Amino acid sequence: MKPSMQKKLAGLSDRIQELNTLLGSATITNDMDYYRKITKEHSDITPIVDEYHAYKKNEANLNEAQSMLSDPEMKEFAQEEIEQCKLKLVTIEDNLQKLLLPKDPSDEKNIFLEIRAGTGGDESALFAGDLFRMYSRYTERQGWKMEIVSSSESEVGGYKEIIMKIIGQGAYSKLKFESGGHRVQRVPDTETQGRIHTSACTVAVLPEADEISDVIINPAEIRLDTYRASGAGGQHINKTDSAVRITHLPTGIVVECQDDRSQHRNKAQAMSVLAARIRDAQIREQQSKLASDRRSLIGSGDRSERIRTYNYPQGRITDHRINLTLYKIEAITDGDMEELINALSNEHQADLLAGFAED
Repeated sequence: MKPSMQKKLAGLSDRIQELNTLLGSATITNDMDYYRKITKEHSDITPIVDEYHAYKKNEANLNEAQSMLSDPEMKEFAQEEIEQCKLKLVTIEDNLQKLLLPKDPSDEKNIFLEIRAGTGGDESALFAGDLFRMYSRYTERQGWKMEIVSSSESEVGGYKEIIMKIIGQGAYSKLKFESGGHRVQRVPDTETQGRIHTSACTVAVLPEADEISDVIINPAEIRLDTYRASGAGGQHINKTDSAVRITHLPTGIVVECQDDRSQHRNKAQAMSVLAARIRDAQIREQQSKLASDRRSLIGSGDRSERIRTYNYPQGRITDHRINLTLYKIEAITDGDMEELINALSNEHQADLLAGFAED
């Protein structure tokens, strides 16, 4: 184990003792915000410290076994013990490296997932509907909750644009690699000569912003417009000015929400989306400034960047970032995305580990 890693782990071991003392104090619950902060830190550190203690125990066992090599009667047993301890140490060190990898602070947040039809006309809108169904089914499989924030339906079906909020633990960690251009290749229902058409949609996955700590929106820098909602919803939704459009003047970001009958709830939802978009723009700006030569699964962050192709005639889905092709298009588009998502997460973790080894 590298000295720098050893030093960091020893520091965390000392810190857990400090936290145990603090949590044992009768007065700590007087400040609930501080209590929650300490409890979370304790929860985050405990798995690392437990693994570190296991490493130290195996290291002690290895040293003890090596000291027995000089005893002829114990030599064979000692050699066997040494081999076992060395294998355990390698496994534990690998686990520790993964546990020490920097965590994305947004991983546990809820998300706004936006799908927009791109090139391909009506077929693109239909594909947007297919993507919406895929993410909806995946959300159901995860036991999460989904709310439609805003939608603009196409005349032939599907969506010109749809924004959904997905509420669930780890939603961002699971779906953050979905941002980018999604391309579909198939024969449209309207195609009489059986020709394969190519169309595309863009997907953006934004972690829900904590409006207090993440983004500060100056009320003087937004313009609020209200109007009558269009589309489905019955007489009430069409006869009142319940729809809301918010324009953030400094960035030009525009958010519309009309899916609720309440103007107040539409405004609150639109403000949440606005905060998420502003935060996303801030993060991407920071990432571009800190860009290195190391490859990232997120790519350039450009929403037009093609990340995946859905080829229906061949029954395959190809993720171009990791050169992964799966011949299970029906299952994946029905929400069985776990194999695809795990492959992206594992590749990302491998990248991080490679960087960890270089440091």
